Amino acid sequence: MHRSSTILVGFTSAEHIPPRAHAPKMTTNRIVILVGVAVVAIVLVVVVFVGGIVGFALYTVGNSEAAVTAKDFLRNNQLLKDDIGEVKHFGTFVTGSINVHNRDGDATIGLKVIGERRTVNANVGLAYRDGRPWRVVSASYINEAGTTVDLLNAYEAQQQIPVLIA
Repeated sequence: MHRSSTILVGFTSAEHIPPRAHAPKMTTNRIVILVGVAVVAIVLVVVVFVGGIVGFALYTVGNSEAAVTAKDFLRNNQLLKDDIGEVKHFGTFVTGSINVHNRDGDATIGLKVIGERRTVNANVGLAYRDGRPWRVVSASYINEAGTTVDLLNAYEAQQQIPVLIA
């Protein structure tokens, strides 16, 4: 036996070291549980990530200038008010798309319109050119009979007011 210059508390030979506690054996059940927990954790992370992206997209479309313009148009449209009553509010989710190209843009916004008498789903098409404010170019909803009601008559929108010359 070789002695060192340092003082050791305990034994120096391997024969007196107590046996280590054995690690628990990995049974099939434990492996299945660990894999299951890992899969659930990965799925949860993916769901939270995708949910965040979808939530951000819905929030962005719902609070855009195009959506505000569409809501103002629907709130003030007399044909819609005649059918569903005064517009009380709009649904939580605003769907659609907004495409912007430099100083021009197009948008299609889908809104649930809740009126005093009934609720309808409306679609509003909007556009802006040269950086000007959004303008409604089409709007419709489906009534109780299942027919599409056009809220923006193209002929009325293009009628010109006669100029009186004195």
